Amino acid sequence: MSDGRADAGGVPPASTGETGTGGARPATYRHLARAVLYREYLIFVRYPANAVGAVVISLFFFGVLFFGGQLLAGRALTDSIEGIVVGYFLWTLSVGAYSSISDDIGSEVQWGTLERHVLTPFGFAPVALLKGVAKVIRTFLISSVILAAMLAITGTSLSLNVGTVVVVATLTVSSVLGLGFAAGGVAVLYKRVGSWLNLLQFGFVVLISAPAIDAPWLSVFPLAHGSGLLQRAMVDGTRLWEFAPADLALLVAVAVGYLAVGYGVFVAATRRARRLGVLGDY
Repeated sequence: MSDGRADAGGVPPASTGETGTGGARPATYRHLARAVLYREYLIFVRYPANAVGAVVISLFFFGVLFFGGQLLAGRALTDSIEGIVVGYFLWTLSVGAYSSISDDIGSEVQWGTLERHVLTPFGFAPVALLKGVAKVIRTFLISSVILAAMLAITGTSLSLNVGTVVVVATLTVSSVLGLGFAAGGVAVLYKRVGSWLNLLQFGFVVLISAPAIDAPWLSVFPLAHGSGLLQRAMVDGTRLWEFAPADLALLVAVAVGYLAVGYGVFVAATRRARRLGVLGDY
């Protein structure tokens, strides 16, 4: 009989209300989503120094970029500061979404708690997917604070239609979430590969800068097409319904495609790790 306390991970047990026959109701995905979101909330409120540290470090590097660029480029940087702010905002969002998945799965492997997720009634992949969604929500909140601070530091203003920005940014980051799942699958199989997986984060800078390169073929890569649409939304004030249908269709296709492929790689890697008997190894 449950005493109502959270488990070791700080997550309350799923609802086990009694049915008419005296049996416990099976947990549903609604219970799972609630537990995962509550876990992220607990991590955020119990370890606020970690979240504050992420904001401070991000703003430190942006300050180096901004003030150092002013000394070197002067007026040229000032004329393009809106694009730099939007690009940096997307970069922090992308790195947070990518690393939250790959690092979290790597931590589960290191802590030896991976098997607990595998043994749930839902399976490991759905649990990891919902945890990824919860971490993206948290990353959105942190990146929004960073964006507000960047606007205050630079003294600039952007056209922030919340609905448009959230939809475009979410679809843009979904492709990176797919990369995070693929990286997590590699971590399940090969364990300590964090140094290699972190190299991909530097490639995000190139992909976010793709609209300035004016190479249409880059649009099929993660972040590239979404970065251009987010620039138009936040700098030029373009609303969601003002984008060309073909642009929105490509954004959705890239997001769904990479997320599906990354999720498939994660599922396949997890199954292979179970067949090889290395799921719990470290």
